Amino acid sequence: MIAGAADEDVLSDILRDFKKFTSKALVGAIKTEPESRRDWLLNLFWYAGKNNKKIKHYKVWQDGNDAKEIHMTAFLEEKMEYIHNNPVKAEIVANTEEFLYSSARDYAGEKGLVNIEFV
Repeated sequence: MIAGAADEDVLSDILRDFKKFTSKALVGAIKTEPESRRDWLLNLFWYAGKNNKKIKHYKVWQDGNDAKEIHMTAFLEEKMEYIHNNPVKAEIVANTEEFLYSSARDYAGEKGLVNIEFV
């Protein structure tokens, strides 16, 4: 995710809240929308959190965050490419724009699920 905040502590709070909200939304969508990989995804998220007492059902996000300040366009583009390629690297999809929950769709000229601001 690429986000900004005036205060580093506030950015940490934003990331925490974002992860909490999107975890619930993603699991909810996987459970209710037609998804051929439903069982596989839910099992993957369940397995990721099974040994963590803080996790009640599913663990979607990794712990922590690695916030970096972006000062140059090349660094921004590098990070966006890295983020967009994560579902491909995880073998969830073959191409970046196939992942429904990614802005890669928007950058490929398709309509994503969420309105984004192009950078």
